[in-house]
Amino acid sequence: MKKEDVAKLLSKKVEEGEHVSPVLPEGVKNYLIDIDGTITEDVPNEEPERMATCKPFPDALKTLNKWYDQGHMICFFTSRTEDHREVTTTWLNTHGFKFHSLLMGKPRGGNYHWVDNHLVKATRYKGKFTDLVEKEVTIEVFDD
Repeated sequence: MKKEDVAKLLSKKVEEGEHVSPVLPEGVKNYLIDIDGTITEDVPNEEPERMATCKPFPDALKTLNKWYDQGHMICFFTSRTEDHREVTTTWLNTHGFKFHSLLMGKPRGGNYHWVDNHLVKATRYKGKFTDLVEKEVTIEVFDD
């Protein structure tokens, strides 16, 4: 079975609410994407009325939907609270974002340092959504 076919099958299972193995097929990425300040203007939780009316960044919509169509997993991971789930889901669907899941309640603020038993890569959004490119950088890791 080709990578794209495996990825589509995995995507279908996730959409249907099935539990899937945490090991993804080779070449399939599991993208965690922030919402506010990343795919749309920065809307704080204290101004929920703006969540329904903000406009998506066109390059984010195009790039994320392309990644989805390529078989990658798209999960929005936001600092919005559970109280904002309905308006957020409606907004994503209204603007045509394709995604597999939505996680609410990400810690607010920044300077994240994620510790996990799986490989984690991070990309800081700086105003332009494009395909990812490879760069060599220095990171902090645990001492072996």
